Amino acid sequence: MADEGYSPVVLDHFNNPRNAGVMEEPDAVGVQSNPVCGDTMRLMLRIRDGVIADVRWQTSGCPAAIATSSIASEMIRGLTLAEAEAITREQIAAAAGGLPPSKLHCSVLAQDALRRALKQYRERMGR
Repeated sequence: MADEGYSPVVLDHFNNPRNAGVMEEPDAVGVQSNPVCGDTMRLMLRIRDGVIADVRWQTSGCPAAIATSSIASEMIRGLTLAEAEAITREQIAAAAGGLPPSKLHCSVLAQDALRRALKQYRERMGR
């Protein structure tokens, strides 16, 4: 993989992704794609007593998309739904140690997948 100006955090999460894989019977699923570059993220959440107890994700895309999926998954575990909903793409990019301007959309992918998962969960729970 070419460095492309990625931070050491992005490179670490790309090479050693955290929480990647499938979750059996998740409480919420959010899928988000970027029609321009083709990156797609599927985010699965296990929610207990209003808190994100477990996170898994599957992302196909560039190194930054994979890294931000991993970073976001670590950021949201243990948060309440409201706290997770408040996570911004800027916070994800900052946690990544910054992203090259051409890769900022990857943090949007993770934020949007999270928002979709939370929306789906609230709709399913009648809230």
